[in-house]
Amino acid sequence: MTSATEYAQTLIRCESVTPDDAGALAYLERELGAAGFACERLRFSEPGTADVENLYARLGDGTPHICFAGHIDVVPPGDEAAWRLPPFAGEIENGVLYGRGAVDMKGAVAASLAAALEYLREKPDLVGSISFLITADEEGPSINGTRKVVERLIARGERPDACVLGECTSEDAVADTIKIGRRGSLGAELIVRGVQGHVAYPHKARNPLPALIDALTRLKARRLDDGSEHFQPSNLEITTIDTGNKATNIIPAQASARFNIRFNDLHTAPQLKAWIEEEVAAALLDTGVEHTLNFDQPSDSFLTSPGGFVKMLGAAVQAETGREPVLSTGGGTSDARFIKDMCPVAELGLLNATAHKVDEHTATADIETLARIYKRFLHLAIG
Repeated sequence: MTSATEYAQTLIRCESVTPDDAGALAYLERELGAAGFACERLRFSEPGTADVENLYARLGDGTPHICFAGHIDVVPPGDEAAWRLPPFAGEIENGVLYGRGAVDMKGAVAASLAAALEYLREKPDLVGSISFLITADEEGPSINGTRKVVERLIARGERPDACVLGECTSEDAVADTIKIGRRGSLGAELIVRGVQGHVAYPHKARNPLPALIDALTRLKARRLDDGSEHFQPSNLEITTIDTGNKATNIIPAQASARFNIRFNDLHTAPQLKAWIEEEVAAALLDTGVEHTLNFDQPSDSFLTSPGGFVKMLGAAVQAETGREPVLSTGGGTSDARFIKDMCPVAELGLLNATAHKVDEHTATADIETLARIYKRFLHLAIG
């Protein structure tokens, strides 16, 4: 019987930097197919984006239907010489598994695979359904991955009753935190256009930078909120200010800035867009400059009820670890923002301390504990 750690080692050895699955999906497909899962490869593309392979596998056609979701794509390892052990070797040293994706999130994918297969050995007459939704497009633009798989499943009337996403949610001990929601994200670019000129003759130019700074200052001046019952306060952060100007004696013709708002359930993306447009227009009124606002594709905040299946997932954690997990909505975005359109979703995975870092690693004991939690949850949810 293959352990969760051994599954994780094999996945890590696939150099699946976004959007290349590098054989990881084929490996999962073989393992799941051998256990009787109907496996479906879903390939999506859009102009200007890379084609992405996804895997959807399901066993059973009854309810309850429990889905395990995750991604096998990883961020680049960076300077491989800086790693203690090779980033794609999947080596274990003193009970610690090293490798890119060990925690984010091949370790959790491996744990869910081991849990499901062990559960099926214990319960060969499956009453409900178990499925896997695995993408190679989470660390990238997230256009041709989970979002489109979810759309495809909804279009054909296939909705799980609950989904566990294996993102690395744990802070100090494995499974000490379950994420039941995420703040929304709205990114924007503000471009201000003036008239280029010599710094010695400002009256013959129109500097766009003061106007840009005034607009940003106006946006930053507002405290968006003080948080809500389940969410931390919303925040607006300026991430870049650029002119492309390499000369010190030229007033630039154009200046731009990018900023991002992470917002809670007290706001929606359309409301925030309208507010930004109003504030920028007011700040630039009568300045003589022109401006353009470009908004990124937003993601709204969401919250999964802390009752129901989340309570069941917490019970599985407590039974295996003796700890009651904290229910959180902190952190950045994840593919849960797409899955929530299909079914209730909660995130539970390994410790996040080394995610995206050199020497990303996880204790093998944590992978096995997570697999036991997932298996116990299947027993509680399906029977």
